[in-house]
Amino acid sequence: MMNETGAEALGGAQAAIDAGPRFDSAVAPGGYLWWYVDGFTPDGSHGITLIAMLGSVFSPYYAWAGRKDPLDHVALNVAVYGDAGKRWALTERRRGAVDRDARHLRIGPSALDWDGERLRVTIDERGAPIPLAVRGEVRLYPAAVTRRAFVLDPEGRHHWWPIAPAARIEVDLDKPARRWEGIGYFDTNHGAAPLEADFVRWDWSRAHVDGDAVIIYDATFRRSHGEPLALFCGRDGTVEDVPPPPRAELPTTGWRVARGTRDTEPAQVAVRRTFEDTPFYARSLLTTTWRGRPGLAMHESLNLDRFAAPWVKLLLPFRMPRTLR
Repeated sequence: MMNETGAEALGGAQAAIDAGPRFDSAVAPGGYLWWYVDGFTPDGSHGITLIAMLGSVFSPYYAWAGRKDPLDHVALNVAVYGDAGKRWALTERRRGAVDRDARHLRIGPSALDWDGERLRVTIDERGAPIPLAVRGEVRLYPAAVTRRAFVLDPEGRHHWWPIAPAARIEVDLDKPARRWEGIGYFDTNHGAAPLEADFVRWDWSRAHVDGDAVIIYDATFRRSHGEPLALFCGRDGTVEDVPPPPRAELPTTGWRVARGTRDTEPAQVAVRRTFEDTPFYARSLLTTTWRGRPGLAMHESLNLDRFAAPWVKLLLPFRMPRTLR
């Protein structure tokens, strides 16, 4: 069952929600802490995702090292999507590449800064296996900051806070050249165990509906049963629990990753475009409907049994290099 939790579960008693996304929150050995940003244009032609990770959850290096030191396995994942193609970067860095305090997080040459009203992400990364640069700045302006956080699993080891479900995003990149404004989103996840230890799979989505947001977390747990989490998030920062709508199955990906979501009109849901198609993960843009109101949704499907397979971990270094310092 997914339950509401206090802010202390997201990184210590001092990490109160009122203080915003505390980048200096503690990360236990074996655990992880990440901050996630996404955005897309109103017509769906361009999109971006950013994930700043301490204790990189999908890192084979972290797993092979026994997950003893999460701060020795950090990364900023950047994925840029558009009609002209996409750009991907995910370089894992070591402990010496991290500098952080409550409102600032540096990972190598890239950084996140929170001033209480705006998140600024400065990006200076290089892709793999093709070493193309990803460089520029992303700014996210929340309509409001929510005051609710949630436990995702029955054992209480994984936590999530939808910081700003409704936001405006500005993308200003030099490499590749991209300039656009759109619909943004910002959250954080914190866990005390590997994802694959407690989850079999999940489908997650956040839909933009007339300035508000609808979030669905639909997970299959490793040892127990839980109900999907469905939230209506107003642009004023209110977060309302709503009954989970009916399940809508989506076409599987090229890697045969199953996809599904929940929608008040499941027959109307469609995959607008598939941004990422990997052996264990898919990211898609959906057309969706919420109580008669049409919208667009960023959607992800994660298969953790597939991720845990040794052959998948052997493939990951091709897309996720690790620096020597």
